Amino acid sequence: MKLLFDFFPVLLFFGVFKATGDILTATAALIPATLFQVGFTWLKYRKFEPLHLITLFFVVVLGGATLIFQDATFIKWKPTVVFWLLAGAFLVSEFLPGKNFYQRMMESSIKLPENVWRMLNLSWVGFNALMGVVNLYVAYNYSMDTWVDFKLFGILGCSVGFVVIQSLFIARHLPDEDSTPAPPPSREERL
Repeated sequence: MKLLFDFFPVLLFFGVFKATGDILTATAALIPATLFQVGFTWLKYRKFEPLHLITLFFVVVLGGATLIFQDATFIKWKPTVVFWLLAGAFLVSEFLPGKNFYQRMMESSIKLPENVWRMLNLSWVGFNALMGVVNLYVAYNYSMDTWVDFKLFGILGCSVGFVVIQSLFIARHLPDEDSTPAPPPSREERL
């Protein structure tokens, strides 16, 4: 359900564009949908999701520029800007003291060797940087309709595929349960 909620503004953007064929109308629907998403998250959990806030900022700024200047170029750049900011955040975290960004997010759920955390974090740098480039390639080399399809299905598909590949990589590096010593037998078991 959370995944559907996270993609609610994009789904609405997609639906409005498919219904009207107008990128300006779809962008006009995207802005309040993203505001609703952030507001609802605050009301329900009393906290903001950092990615929602980043997305909201660029939806309002670049979506607003799209509407003001009647130019879809601004909204086409939004995914790339967000991807590149994420790539930059993951990259910068490699050089800060302590744990990298990915390790901070995931270590409460899994335990991995330090070098694996580093590889996972750097893989997010590469994935986000590449997705930013791919978005621009599709935006400038294909029709608006194709770009809108890519924005929903291509980005979502690539993201899910990347997470699956990362999960398989993580599974290979999890400590074996067999390698942990068994607890000593209880008194009843010894008798």
